[in-house]
Amino acid sequence: MKTLSIVIPIFNEEKFIATTLEKVIKSDTLSFKKEIILVDDGSKDQTPKILKKLEKQYQKKVKIKLILKKKNQGKGAALKDGFLETTGDIVLVQDADLEYNPNDYPTLLEPFINHDADVVYGSRLLSNRPHRVLYFWHYVSNMVLTTLSNMFTNLNLSDMETGYKVFKGDLIRKLAKKLKSKRFGFEPEITARISKVKGIKVYEVGISYSGRTYEEGKKIGWKDGAKAVWEIFKYNVLES
Repeated sequence: MKTLSIVIPIFNEEKFIATTLEKVIKSDTLSFKKEIILVDDGSKDQTPKILKKLEKQYQKKVKIKLILKKKNQGKGAALKDGFLETTGDIVLVQDADLEYNPNDYPTLLEPFINHDADVVYGSRLLSNRPHRVLYFWHYVSNMVLTTLSNMFTNLNLSDMETGYKVFKGDLIRKLAKKLKSKRFGFEPEITARISKVKGIKVYEVGISYSGRTYEEGKKIGWKDGAKAVWEIFKYNVLES
């Protein structure tokens, strides 16, 4: 039986992480066995204590690896640490706050099973699934960043900034060693790096999306968007 490694970067998610992990464990991963990598990125709330309890609670049901970082470094750094701990044939990124629904796993895995995909992006813009209506300027920023990224990578993605990215295990473990972006620059950096892999097969599938407001804990802001412009140029042009 093949294995799906699910990497969950976590920072101050005491309200959501128990529900998230429960949904991930119950999710349909088709023929794949689950391996869950929980990476706490130096949370200041009760998240680390909750994670330790959850690890003990579920350890007989599913393989769980818990990484507790003492210092907050950012999503990109947490994902790099998580990727390097995976052993799965396929590796999937799951946000801790349930903006992205584990019920979409079969859709995300289908291109690997039927089309020998190397990478799958879950697009929030291609789907007829439920999609929470929130910030117009976030949508505009996403479109600008995706278009700019596509111009450099020559990929025709509709949603470069999506949180649902899935990779063949050997591929992401190899690329993870080169990752440099600490925060949300992971999205343009990993997109730039996969675009440089000769003969790579990249697919997009439509997913549902239930975004959070800033009051509900959303962390990404306009400064991250502005920085992403530089990172698109940096990782496509300056970095090999």
